Amino acid sequence: MDFIVAPIEAVRDFLELGGDVLSLITVTIFAMWVLIVERLIFFRTGLIRLGDEQREQWRARPDRKSWGAQQIREAMISRYSMSANRVVPVIQTLVALCPLLGLMGTVTGMIEVFDVMAISGTGNARSMASGVSKATIPTMAGMVGALSGVFLVTIITRLIETKVEGLEEDLELDH
Repeated sequence: MDFIVAPIEAVRDFLELGGDVLSLITVTIFAMWVLIVERLIFFRTGLIRLGDEQREQWRARPDRKSWGAQQIREAMISRYSMSANRVVPVIQTLVALCPLLGLMGTVTGMIEVFDVMAISGTGNARSMASGVSKATIPTMAGMVGALSGVFLVTIITRLIETKVEGLEEDLELDH
């Protein structure tokens, strides 16, 4: 039972060291990762199915030359692209929010340090340590969350571009 309790206590202690802002950063990173995993699963399931449906609809069309057919092709590609990009802007926003929340943690931690200095003077380093940890841990957590998110958003964006280009090639116009 200790193998379950020890990690939970370690996470709780870490969150206490970072203060309230670290909890907010944790929720933000968790939401970002849930959306990233959702997109990756969607690429493996729903996007493949949608691409196959678009290709079948295009091949079933008797007319693939006219202006109207070209507009329908553009609409199909746009629908596919919009479906693939559905939550990517939200993920990008959460990635950008992580370092800002880390900075907010730095500011609130330093305010705590200055409060301790105003009350007890500069000679009490032990009482200032809590504020320093509340200043540095959220900054680190925000940067780690942002870096991991930037890496995966780049991968997702390139994957979307590749899949949309592949659909564009598959839905060729007859000339």
